[in-house]
Amino acid sequence: MEPTPDAVPVAASWSRRTFSALWERNFRLFFVGQFISNSGNWLTIVALTLLVLHRTGSGVAVGLLGACQFGPMLVLSAFAGLVADRSDKRRLLYLTQSLEMAQSATLAVLAFLPHVPLPVFFVVAAAGGTMLAFDNPGRRSFVNEMVPPQLIPNAVTLYSANVNLSRMVGPTLAAALIATVGYGWSFALDAASYVAVLFSLWRMRADELRPAPKTPRGRGQVRAGLRYIAGLPELWITFLTLLVVGILSYNFTVVLPLFVEKGLHGSDSDFALIYATFSAGAVLGTLAVARRTSMSVRTVVWACLGLGVTMFAMAFVPNVGVAYPAAALVGATSVVYLTVTTALVQIRADREMVGRVLALQAVLLIGTTPVGGPFLGWLADSAGGRAPVLLGAGGAVLAGVVAWLLDRTSG
Repeated sequence: MEPTPDAVPVAASWSRRTFSALWERNFRLFFVGQFISNSGNWLTIVALTLLVLHRTGSGVAVGLLGACQFGPMLVLSAFAGLVADRSDKRRLLYLTQSLEMAQSATLAVLAFLPHVPLPVFFVVAAAGGTMLAFDNPGRRSFVNEMVPPQLIPNAVTLYSANVNLSRMVGPTLAAALIATVGYGWSFALDAASYVAVLFSLWRMRADELRPAPKTPRGRGQVRAGLRYIAGLPELWITFLTLLVVGILSYNFTVVLPLFVEKGLHGSDSDFALIYATFSAGAVLGTLAVARRTSMSVRTVVWACLGLGVTMFAMAFVPNVGVAYPAAALVGATSVVYLTVTTALVQIRADREMVGRVLALQAVLLIGTTPVGGPFLGWLADSAGGRAPVLLGAGGAVLAGVVAWLLDRTSG
């Protein structure tokens, strides 16, 4: 059947609105380079998690690995956000991405060597976490400089889709590589993937960037960022939900492998495929919000409640087969929550404050892993692999209800 005359324009219009930020050349380069690099990064995350889990059989050890990977963000992110606000973000990313390439190459060498003590891997993971603490606010605030203001929400959601597409590719590749040639090649391929993002930064047109005003050096600038957030109910209420969700609900790199192997008694391949399905759901969730141009605390509340409900559903699946659709739903709601939260922050914050505000967001969502990760690992060892998922579900629902009440109170 031939399409009607209006069908093609409507489809083209939908596509143009959904992917509008990709019409900007610099953002397009960034998007492609980051997809390749992020896929490699997930190779390392999955391979290192499984390496530790197999060598120890301990949920606490997996939680401690998460603490090493993301703990530096808890300590350094406030300062790192200020560094991002003071820096040329493109040059900052050249430095951080190059150092992260070196960290992945080091993990590859260690994995190929026989009988390397496990604490050495933890130390290298902590070094990578330190680089991530500076890379994260610089990379995320750089998105604002590649597109005009009206395209920032779309660019944020597309970048979130990028991350989740890579979470489909990375774990699947990791499962194949670990089963055939071992952990070392996963780390080596990750190191090679950084060439793509460095090349994309080099090919950007500097005259098409829209750099934010650099924050001059001065005293009390981190405290000024905290006071700024405390003065805006949209930000501090959103960040309160992030604190609860970050500690109890968003530790998927710790919770999912324990849920699959201890709760469902699945294999490495089951974990990798469930994680890929989780990421596929996240991509669909991102596209569902890609066309939104406005965000509010109420949007965050609904996203938080949706995350809690789907996590409750996943906690009670009877077997690995049913876990696939449940994981896809959790992936969709988790990324909707993350995307609307990030977009609200980047739309609402003043440009000279974006780096510091995003850094605090990263502290609450990812930097709290040293608090939640080991605890959730201990809970899985003590009460079974389903217990951390149930606790995370309850935490997300509680955070959503509290945010709704506070939003009503603040007017």
